[in-house]
Amino acid sequence: MSEARAEILGRVRAALADRPAAQKVPWTYGQAVGTGGIDIVARFVDRVADYRAQVERVDESGTGAAIAAAVRGFERVVADPAVQDAWPGAAEWIVDDGLGAYDLDRVDAVVTTATVAIANTGTIILDHGAGQGRRALSLVPDVHVCVVHAGQIVDDVPKAVAQLVNSGLHTRPLTWISGPSATSDIELDRVEGVHGPRTLHVLVVD
Repeated sequence: MSEARAEILGRVRAALADRPAAQKVPWTYGQAVGTGGIDIVARFVDRVADYRAQVERVDESGTGAAIAAAVRGFERVVADPAVQDAWPGAAEWIVDDGLGAYDLDRVDAVVTTATVAIANTGTIILDHGAGQGRRALSLVPDVHVCVVHAGQIVDDVPKAVAQLVNSGLHTRPLTWISGPSATSDIELDRVEGVHGPRTLHVLVVD
């Protein structure tokens, strides 16, 4: 150890000498966290909004209209057959018949459902089964509209993982989404849409 480093660390120890020892925080990996009694749907909505995503609560009967409003003005909206069958009049749907990267880049928006959502982190998980389409559909278009049912929301990550494991979905490629795609440079300037949708619109169906 260099003399300068030893001197600096010595000063730090001296400055902290009269401080009480840090208390050990008990923790068991995988332990449930919970939401502290806060309604999990309300917590999820709050967390999703923190990520600068657009989020709104709708009832089951109003889901189609909410989707239509979210994609209003878009000419090219893609979704897999399950979404198109569930809400046929919500958009002029484009069929994904193996659209390549160039064609997907020209799509205005994608509409998917979800597999599970996490209240404490505002995270949505897709397993790319029925209603969600292949991974490229939710990663290339600039706008992603995601329909999440309230019953799919769990409070914390351990519960979400347990649900995926218990259903066998953990063996599939999963996409975990926490807000719109975003990154920042060394100056901490936030840039959205660099490696995924610039806009995430979440419809929480109660």
